[in-house]
Amino acid sequence: MHPALVAGIWAGALLLSSAGGWFVTRLVLRLASRSRDAGRRRGHGPVLLERLSVSDGPEGEGAQIVLRGGTWIGVLERLAVTGSVLAGVPEGVAVVVAVKGLGRYPELRENPGASERFVIGTLASLLWSAVIGLAAARVLLL
Repeated sequence: MHPALVAGIWAGALLLSSAGGWFVTRLVLRLASRSRDAGRRRGHGPVLLERLSVSDGPEGEGAQIVLRGGTWIGVLERLAVTGSVLAGVPEGVAVVVAVKGLGRYPELRENPGASERFVIGTLASLLWSAVIGLAAARVLLL
């Protein structure tokens, strides 16, 4: 395969992973916030935002305040995951997950809504970027 074509496939996969993943992650978080148990305790009705130690759901104000910078972290995460898959270094995905989890641990421990947002957003982002990386790797093998 011509080197320019390989570079184009890499660039396209990285672009689709980072930009497209933003839309996918937002959609998944929006759908999660509509679930019947989002931001509620069993049998208790809506949770008040003043109590940030109680979940206000993945799209709640408390979760969004706690997880500042999440958009940029997500873009970098998707670039790293897709790049790792394309480079044939799946261990890079484990490093991304470990760094992200350790970096957010103090904030997640304090706010269940932020934890919920973190887990849902991370899984959606990781799945999207891995699928894009695998698809591009498959195209490169043709």
